[in-house]
Amino acid sequence: MPPVFPMLTVLSMFYYMCLRRRARTATRGEMNSRRAIESNTRALPINVEIVQYAKEVLDFSSHYGSENSMSYTMWNLAGIPNVYPSSGDFTQTAVFRTYGTWWDRCPSARLPFKRTPPTFCSQDYVELAFEEPVYPTAVHILETYHPGAVVRILACSANPYSQNPPAEVRWEILWSEAPTKVNGPQARQFTPCIKQINFPTNLIRVEVNSSLLDYYTELDAVVLHGVKERPVLSLKTSMIDMNDIDEDEDEEKYGCGMDTLNKQFSIVNLREWPTNGYFDKLPYELIQLILSHLTVPDLCRLAQTCKLLYQHCCDPLQYIHLSLQPYWARINDTSLEYLQSRCTLIQWLNLSWTGNRGAISVSGFSRFLKVCGSELVRLELSCGHFLNETCLEVITETCPNLQELNLSSCDKIPPQAFNHIAKVGSLKRLILYRTKVEQTALLSILNFCSELQHLSLGSCVMIEDYDLIASMMGAKCKKLRSLDLWRCKNITESGIAELASGCHLLEELDLGWCPTLQSSTGCFTNLARKLPNLQKLFLTANRSVCDTDIEELAANCTHLRQLDILGTRMVSPASLRKLLESCKDLSLLDVSFCSQIDNRVVLELNANFPNVFIKKSFTQ
Repeated sequence: MPPVFPMLTVLSMFYYMCLRRRARTATRGEMNSRRAIESNTRALPINVEIVQYAKEVLDFSSHYGSENSMSYTMWNLAGIPNVYPSSGDFTQTAVFRTYGTWWDRCPSARLPFKRTPPTFCSQDYVELAFEEPVYPTAVHILETYHPGAVVRILACSANPYSQNPPAEVRWEILWSEAPTKVNGPQARQFTPCIKQINFPTNLIRVEVNSSLLDYYTELDAVVLHGVKERPVLSLKTSMIDMNDIDEDEDEEKYGCGMDTLNKQFSIVNLREWPTNGYFDKLPYELIQLILSHLTVPDLCRLAQTCKLLYQHCCDPLQYIHLSLQPYWARINDTSLEYLQSRCTLIQWLNLSWTGNRGAISVSGFSRFLKVCGSELVRLELSCGHFLNETCLEVITETCPNLQELNLSSCDKIPPQAFNHIAKVGSLKRLILYRTKVEQTALLSILNFCSELQHLSLGSCVMIEDYDLIASMMGAKCKKLRSLDLWRCKNITESGIAELASGCHLLEELDLGWCPTLQSSTGCFTNLARKLPNLQKLFLTANRSVCDTDIEELAANCTHLRQLDILGTRMVSPASLRKLLESCKDLSLLDVSFCSQIDNRVVLELNANFPNVFIKKSFTQ
């Protein structure tokens, strides 16, 4: 039997190294791991805890409400609770635009980007400013309807009320977890166990994923608890959790800071290895296929191992599709500069949520596109508040093959800048949700971009005459398949008639919260007869929708998959039965607040049509 002493020696040395490593970490004051020390810890000194509600909503990606009101908007998160501890659907809460997976099952759905790390699942966000910068000790989120959507809470080092902008803006994740399915829609106070950070903050970001929810999540307020002085841990290291030597160390090593990510991009630490193992025996294409499954930071780290893998990891073919949205907090001009040589063949680029608070400059963005924009087909820039007219001009000049452009919630772009988009005649998808596009620019876009198939104009409040816009669509955009006119305030039956007459290929139409449309004019009947390919129709909050409209849909739109008639008082159970019998592919039917459809009717319809999700919501 071989002696066990060498093995014991190795284990002893490993344990000693762990002690040394933890001691060095403790000396630097970086004891932030959630499993760092299991015993004998206490915070010194003990400060008086400050409790604050959000003072102001600074930024957000979407909301259900109108830009000109407070109902269902993110602005309701500022101040004390309006609803909590009550449960139910209340207009005084903050509600994001989407829920569930219905949005991924309609004609306008976009293909996901590959290489998205599994830890990033955020779909929406809201950023909140508080009065006093503190070291956070707790964050309470008051959820009043369908909780469980919150997946990340972050803190920022920048003080939004400071007169002097910081040299570096740092974001730190306080808490992160996958979305959860909560049983029941009842209100709750969500208080996750947050991580200690080494800077004071009065800027908190909440990110959500509503894909598991049966209806919209509603948030009432966010409460920040914290102390003015940084807590210091008094350590008595009697035991170390060996599981602590895991991914948290990698997070610390590779960090959330921009500098660490940029070092990975720059490949400054390329090592000289005598051999490449067996990798140089594999076909080039096979290695490329293997590496295609790595996330972008992992690809950059692997490039630092040897020359062979450096060559593979920097091959532009690995960056045909590139999403930097998961790393929005770490992307800046230097990041784009380092990636520039690798992205000469890029076709899909996602820079959504990136570049805010000065991280990306107009010049940095322009330099990147001038080198990498010639092959771009898809460009995602949602919530890119660094964008201005110069950026749009550069996009149209350097991206001649562009087919998809997403400017959702880019509400800082001046109205006149959108004129440049008309130069991209190859556009097939254009998302202008919550932008300040004005009527003249939009008419020009519609006139010159005749290949448009998907167009989102939801909550575009600068457009004065939607009937004129609809008429231009009917005349010029014959290939239109999906159209979002959510909360357009002035479209009438005239515009709908022009639209239906010219855009026969329409499969998706969102007319939610369009108060000027009245069923008595025959506009909905006309839609049903002229657009037999409809798969999704949202008539949310149109109280005039009646049995005649539903019966026309049942007779003409047999491919219908999603129908939202929330709020109507004129639809009976009999017409809904006809619809469900005729539209075999129907999967979503929202009859919330429909006065003739009570819970008994919903239970009966659910029993007879089990494949249809029938949503009935009511305020408690």
